[in-house]
Amino acid sequence: MKDLKSKISVVTSIGAAAITSTVNGDTVDLQGFNSAAISLLPGTITDGTHTPKIQESDDDSAWTDVAASDLLGSLAVLATDTNQMVGYKGTKRYIRAVSTVAGASTGGVYSAIVIRGNPSLAPVA
Repeated sequence: MKDLKSKISVVTSIGAAAITSTVNGDTVDLQGFNSAAISLLPGTITDGTHTPKIQESDDDSAWTDVAASDLLGSLAVLATDTNQMVGYKGTKRYIRAVSTVAGASTGGVYSAIVIRGNPSLAPVA
């Protein structure tokens, strides 16, 4: 069995919480890594529409939506207990998960993590 743990780093962008309105996830810095995947991990979605997307930035200030051509896979509206993952192959230093929420009163519980891989220096601490 090969070692994966020392070749990846997992960072939370959206912390697990009951989400009732649009949320911009925390910034994830990709410096020192040559690949990334973003995983959305919903628990129970009780109401509303929760539409995820990934954004990118050169400066951690001005954000734009990642073009479909820079994602491996696609994201759909979040559904209870249905995990989703996309790969990022863009060139920006920073990324974050965003969830646009409409029509929620109790919302949904979910999180988003970024898995950074192929580090320039390994093992990853």
